[in-house]
Amino acid sequence: MTKTNALRQLDAAGIKYELRQYDFDEDHPCGVQGNLDPTLLEHIFKTLVARGERSGIIVFCVPIQAELDMKKCAAASGDKRIEMIHLKELTGLTGYVRGGCSPVGMKKRYPIIFDETALLYDEIWISAGQRGLQMLVNTEALAAFVDGKFADVTRSNGE
Repeated sequence: MTKTNALRQLDAAGIKYELRQYDFDEDHPCGVQGNLDPTLLEHIFKTLVARGERSGIIVFCVPIQAELDMKKCAAASGDKRIEMIHLKELTGLTGYVRGGCSPVGMKKRYPIIFDETALLYDEIWISAGQRGLQMLVNTEALAAFVDGKFADVTRSNGE
């Protein structure tokens, strides 16, 4: 396996991680399928990229089964309005493709906001920067490394 930019950066910083490969499926790009243990779903976070009218590009890491609440995202980023970027912009902005976008090792350093539920876990699974590859990494070490902050940015059940 070739090391991704995300893994090289974590190695250089001395941050430990565990890797898990899964079969990538275009119909399920976020890693829910394949050989990932279904009991770990609440520990798996996806990386989403949005644009605020003031702050520009913002990265959100949220539970894989959650949806962003755009009003909460705007409030957390200091914007009045926020919208998801177009998929065709993803690689140019981050260096990653859909289904392999990691908050670590993007082309530029963008503000990163983790949903506050990440704090419930010592470690979370997040993309390792390649389709079909997830890394388990200490939540606080990851957030500190990417200068991330925590906020409530997802919809609650019934919203």
